[in-house]
Amino acid sequence: MTGIAPPARPSGRPHRADLTRVELTWVEKRIENWIRFGRIVEDTILDRRRRVAGFAPGSIFAFVRWSANDYGTINSCIDIVRAVLPGAAYTTLPFVRPGGDILLHIHGWPKVEKVLQAIDAVEAIGVDPADAAPDHWRHVHTRLTVGHQPRLYTNERHQAWLKRRQVQP
Repeated sequence: MTGIAPPARPSGRPHRADLTRVELTWVEKRIENWIRFGRIVEDTILDRRRRVAGFAPGSIFAFVRWSANDYGTINSCIDIVRAVLPGAAYTTLPFVRPGGDILLHIHGWPKVEKVLQAIDAVEAIGVDPADAAPDHWRHVHTRLTVGHQPRLYTNERHQAWLKRRQVQP
């Protein structure tokens, strides 16, 4: 399902209403919804097991969802999402309000593990995964979806992304 975010507010700092919020839950050995990377700008604790993390418009974060029952894992999923910009179209996602630009959506533990390894590889070259090129996360999604190994993110690719970002409007 898709929607349109409300228009932007005339301020440099994100207004609370403009944040993308992610509900995180931790019930040991049952439900684990957590953030793998991203810059949380608002963090609200609801109770012992739940909290809500807020992300500024345009920021990128990784959201991992895992659940199990008495017989084992029933769901493993990772999404790398760009927080919705005010006034922009978005895709809805469970536990993410209002939604976001989904750069990567992978389910099944073997593939989720490969995404986590790709995130580790970005960190290993000294780049915060939240600052990596969004196209890299789309590339990882596409390659893993068809069963191929994604290319590594390199410092050269990161520098090219930073230069491209400077010249784009």
